[in-house]
Amino acid sequence: MYAADLRHPDRTLQQKLHAIYALSRHAKIDLSFRRPYLDLLQAFRNPHLSLPPVIHVAGTNGKGSIVATLRSILQQSGYRVHSYTSPHLLRFNERITLAGTQIDDAALEALIDEALALNEGRDVTFFELTTAMAFAAFSRVPADVLLLETGLGGRLDCTNIIEKPMACVISKISMDHLQYLGDTLQKIAAEKAGIMKTGATCIIGAQDHEGLAGGVMEVFENRAAELGISLCRAGKEWEAAPDGDRMRFAFNEVESPLPKPSLPGAHQIENAGAALATLTLLKDTLPVTEEAIAAGLRKIEWPGRLERLDGAKNIKPYNLPPGWELWYDGGHNDSAGRVLAEQAKEWQTQDGKMLHLVLGMKTDKDPAAFITPLLPFIKTITLIDVSGVGDCIRIRDIAPLLQSRPTPELLHAVNARAAIDALLRHVPHEPSRILVCGSLYLAEQVY
Repeated sequence: MYAADLRHPDRTLQQKLHAIYALSRHAKIDLSFRRPYLDLLQAFRNPHLSLPPVIHVAGTNGKGSIVATLRSILQQSGYRVHSYTSPHLLRFNERITLAGTQIDDAALEALIDEALALNEGRDVTFFELTTAMAFAAFSRVPADVLLLETGLGGRLDCTNIIEKPMACVISKISMDHLQYLGDTLQKIAAEKAGIMKTGATCIIGAQDHEGLAGGVMEVFENRAAELGISLCRAGKEWEAAPDGDRMRFAFNEVESPLPKPSLPGAHQIENAGAALATLTLLKDTLPVTEEAIAAGLRKIEWPGRLERLDGAKNIKPYNLPPGWELWYDGGHNDSAGRVLAEQAKEWQTQDGKMLHLVLGMKTDKDPAAFITPLLPFIKTITLIDVSGVGDCIRIRDIAPLLQSRPTPELLHAVNARAAIDALLRHVPHEPSRILVCGSLYLAEQVY
C-alpha cells in the first residue's frame, strides 16, 4: 500500500490510518499467512470462521467489476450483501460494504481502535490488519452473502484464509505484480488458482489470446483436477458477447438476451458474463429473477473503470468546449492497454475524434506493454505524477517507444487538471476525447 491510501476527509480517521501504516512501514510484502496475522485473527475470535456464505474473487483485471456486478444483481434481488474490495478510490470506507452500505466513519474508527488494541504491537501489515478488521465487521452484521476480493495474488493472499467458499471466480490473468507473483502468465495463474477449494465450483473469466497461448487455462484445469472440482470456463461452459444494443449470455448453450451492463466497454460484457455464470451455478442457493438480473446490469456502480467524467454527478465541473469528452480508467497493465485500445478503435469508428492520453503510472509497471496497443489511436501523451505512490514514469521512459512516429506528441504536466487545461489551449478548436489513465491512484486528481 502507499501513502495515497491514507487520505481521508475525516482528520481523526486519517491519523488512525497513518497509525496502521506505521505498524509495517519498513516491511516488504510477504505473501504468506504470517504468525502475527493469525494471532490477530485469534484475538478477534477468528471471525473468518463465522462469515456469511462467500463468493471469492481473484484475477488480474476485472475482479472488481465482477464483484460490482454480482453486488448489483444480488441487491436488486433483495439480498443483504457484504463486500470487500481494494484499493479504494477516495476513502478507505469504500473497501468494506456491510449489507449494501459502506461502513460509516464512526464504525470504522471503532473498528480501527479495536484492532490496534487487540494487535498489541504485533508486526502486522496494513492489509493484514485491515482484512482482519473486515472479517470482524462481516461476522457481526447479518448478511446473505459476502463478495470477497483478493488483494494480491490468491494462494497466500490474506483473504484466502477462508476455508469453504461456496464459489470461486478467477477473472482475466495478465502480467502484473511480477516481483511477487512470478514472471510468466502460468506462474501468475498458479497463484490465482490458489483460491480454488474442494467443494466449490470455480468460474473462469474470459482470457486474452496471450493468456490462452501462455497456458493459463491448463493451469486452472490441472488445479481443478487435483482438487476434484469442476470448472465453468468462458468460451466453454458459458459465453457473453455484444448483441447490438444488448448482450447475449449463453450457459451450456442455453441463450439469454439481456441489457448491456451499465459499465462501458466490451470487456465489461465479459465481466458481466462471469458474474452471470456464477449466479447460474448458485441458482439453488441464491436464486435471482430475470427482472433482477436486468435491473442489476443497468445499475452497476464501479467508479474509475472507463468512466466518463464530463457531466458526471458529484464531480467538480470541467470547463470543456462543446464536443469534448473526458474519461478516466485506472488500468495500468498489458491487458488494460489492449482493452482501452479496443475502445479507442470503437471511438475512432464512431466519430473520428482525436484521442489525447493523460498518463500517470508507477515505475514498477510496464509502460510499453500498456501504451503500445494504444499508439495507433492517440494524438498526444501527457505524462503526470501520481501523488503518494513514489516514483512515476517520465518522458525518458517512453520516448523510445515513439521514435520514427509522427504522433503521438509527448508532453508533461504537474497533474491531471493542468494537463487538461494545457490540452484545451493546445487544440482548442478540435472536439476531442481526453483519457486519463495509468493508475487508480489518479482518482483524487480527476474527481
